[in-house]
This record gives sequence, structure tokens and C-alpha cells, in this order.
Amino acid sequence: MTVYFIGAGPGAADLITLRGARTLARCAVCLYAGSLVPRELLAECPPAARLVDTARLDLDQITAELVAAHAAGHDVARLHSGDPSVFSAVAEQMRRLDAAGVPHEMVPGVPAFAAAAAALGRELTVPTVGQTVILTRVAQRATPMPAGEDLATLGRSGALIVLHLAARHVERVVADLLPHYGADCPAAVVAMASRPDELVLRGTLETIAAQTTSAGITRTAVIMVGRTLGAEQFSDSYLYSTDRERSA
Repeated sequence: MTVYFIGAGPGAADLITLRGARTLARCAVCLYAGSLVPRELLAECPPAARLVDTARLDLDQITAELVAAHAAGHDVARLHSGDPSVFSAVAEQMRRLDAAGVPHEMVPGVPAFAAAAAALGRELTVPTVGQTVILTRVAQRATPMPAGEDLATLGRSGALIVLHLAARHVERVVADLLPHYGADCPAAVVAMASRPDELVLRGTLETIAAQTTSAGITRTAVIMVGRTLGAEQFSDSYLYSTDRERSA
């Protein structure tokens, strides 16, 4: 039997992939992050499925549930918000399953930054303006960042920076990035992306912290900073250029 780490998407129940929904529909056990995963998705589980909310469970307890389900001959859906490849704490779960001899697979999902970009109506990579996106976070009451991955260092690139798990520390984010991006650099915060209570804030590095604080946004949000967010005058992509040779 297999444990499937399924990306539930950013919030809207209909943003789970077809593969994710179909996998969920055939798993006898489902472990889900109750504070983040929409309850509507649980309707995709088999009627008799065992549902386990992991919001208050530690890693040992989660692992025990996964291993026990496998031992009982059940496929398991481990439902994570967003995409399991980014900031999902999946790596340590897979490591423990490997040690226990339990097979597992990952099913991709729509990441929060993609839903935030859709809410903003922006492409994050714009020709001649920016072709690099940095996904990162800040270390506060969490695992320390590796050496060289602090915002002051990453900001030297000038690339679009997307910060997860950082809304509570927006003032610190602004302070670290101001020397590299300037006060007039476009910035945005998207909270609850794709959900009915989605909130979108647009501004600059000079204004975004005050907007975020005033709106009371402290969690379930991404912060974006970079020139591509406000790009209007730029060259067309070579992809569809009339200068590009196209073979029959």
C-alpha cells in the first residue's frame, strides 16, 4: 500500500488537480491539515474513509498514523495545502516512511504563489524586466534559514521575491529589501488566495507594510516584491515573435 502526498491547492476546493482528486477518492485513510485544507475536499474521500485532522498532531503521531494505515493494507492520502514540493514539511515525513519501508508518492498541487499571481493578474516573469523568481521565507519563530539565504543576501539579485509564512513580519521584510529594491519598487500581499475571503493589497515597498498591518493580515498570505509586478513597457517575448523561424 502507498502513502500519497497530495497537493490540495491554495484554498479553493476546485483547484485540486484531477489526479489529486482521483487519488483522494480511492484512499481508505486521509490525513489532512485541518487549519488549511478546505473541508469541501474531504467530500472526495470514500464514504467510509478514516479522516484524521493533523492540525494538533506532531511528526511522531503523524508518522504512526501513516505506518499503521499501511500495515492495515490501506492506501493513504496525506493532504497538504498548496503544492507539497514547497514549504510543506513533507521531506521529513518521507524520510521516516523510507526508514519504515513504507512506499510513497507525491501528487503535485497548485502552489500559493501561483494563485497569488492569478489574483494579481500578473505574469511573474516578464521579458527584459525579470526572468527569475525566488521563493523563500524569513526565520523568526521557525527553523533558521541556511547561511546565505537571508533576505539581505537574496535581495542583491533584484529578482522577484515571493515570501511565504512572512506576513506577520512584513516590516522586517521591507527593511531588509529596501536597500536593494528601493522605496518605489512594486509590492503586493495576497491573503487567502483563491478563497471567498481573498484579500489583495497592491503598493510599493514604502507602503505595503502599513497596508498589511492595517488590514490585519498575519497568516495564510504571500508577500511579493519586484519590478515585474508593475511592468508595462517591455519587449515582446521571442516565443511568438515574427522574427522566430517556425518549421512546418
